[in-house]
Amino acid sequence: MKGRLSLYLLPLLLLPLVLAACGDKDVLQPEQYDLSGTLHGDWGTNPSLRLALVGTGIPNVFTNDSTYAQNVVKVNDTTRRFGLDLPRFPNLAGVYQVIAFDDRNNNAKYDVSEPVARNRLWLIYSPADATTPAVNLPAEFPWAAGEEAIPELNVKSGWNVYNRAEKISPTNPRSAEKITGYDIYH
Repeated sequence: MKGRLSLYLLPLLLLPLVLAACGDKDVLQPEQYDLSGTLHGDWGTNPSLRLALVGTGIPNVFTNDSTYAQNVVKVNDTTRRFGLDLPRFPNLAGVYQVIAFDDRNNNAKYDVSEPVARNRLWLIYSPADATTPAVNLPAEFPWAAGEEAIPELNVKSGWNVYNRAEKISPTNPRSAEKITGYDIYH
């Protein structure tokens, strides 16, 4: 009888653990996210800063998503540290950037009228080791419509970082599971 009672109590004892596993993800320090960096610049008084993954999948499917786990921590009036989790498997292979924006209408989505900042680092997602074709940005990128986002590149499976400010080399683009130093200037 004692053994059976334990068997019946086991689910009740495990219930708190199951419920805890289903809860929201804790807010982490910026460096603990998949992508982290520093946001520099004056955003005015009490901005509602968010990060979004924007980009174009192949073939030309526009992405504007700020629903990934993130944290922006104020250091002083012109400097903030940030972190953002990247999707493990984006909907499409493609070229993306993380942008910072002041979500003035608090809809948790970047809208063209909102102040935005970005850098010259592109994130390329590939489901396999491959040579990606050159990609031009679609009209949905008002700050760079028609601009060549990336030339033809050799990439590895998963996330890759391409620095447009540097020449293509064996280390540019580079494969990356964790991306640090993704600094953005406003």
